[in-house]
Amino acid sequence: NAALAHYSPSNGSSRTLSAGEMYLFDTGGQYLDGTTDITRTVHWGDPTPLQKEAYTRVLMGSIDLARLVFPSNTAGRTVESFARRALWEVGLNYGHGTGHGIGNFLSVHEWPVGFQSNNVPLSAGMFTSIEPGYYRDGEFGIRIEDVALVVEAQTKEPFLTFEVVSLVPYDRRLIDLSLLSLEQIQYLNSYYKRIRERVGPELWRQQLVEAYEWLQQSTEP
Repeated sequence: NAALAHYSPSNGSSRTLSAGEMYLFDTGGQYLDGTTDITRTVHWGDPTPLQKEAYTRVLMGSIDLARLVFPSNTAGRTVESFARRALWEVGLNYGHGTGHGIGNFLSVHEWPVGFQSNNVPLSAGMFTSIEPGYYRDGEFGIRIEDVALVVEAQTKEPFLTFEVVSLVPYDRRLIDLSLLSLEQIQYLNSYYKRIRERVGPELWRQQLVEAYEWLQQSTEP
């Protein structure tokens, strides 16, 4: 069912999950200090080579856009293709937007931030999702969605970049490391280190031992 970019369940289409397939879950919540919108795709068995490559290329696009440095007041549509490039290289694509504004305890899809032609230019302080994907009709769907904050880059001139604030590991079973560049691997290791430092102590404080151990395994370099 995740082969549809926006799927709504019904009694006629619902079915039992199995461990031998991909599972996409789009999650979110409203909190007094912010709104979350995070999507992860996982596989509990042995993914096919196509599933691994497609997932890895979606992840590459997410990383490439997240670590991009760009001039202030750049339109989102100008940088959107960085999220698609790794997929385009092998003739793959996705048929939805790459991101949308996210409100502070407000709308999950908040106008006018995003990466489409009718969105406003990006500026520091904006929250947007970054969510490339890939969908194969009747077989599986992949999407990786993070919430990112537009921040000032450490450059001589006033440039911008993104800080991903969603702290959730990616599925290691689905990553083909041979496709990643050294810079992408370094980004992943830095991201995993940040997850361990910020989320790990809170899980330990709440005595969520099983979740803590899962987090340690999922964020190994």
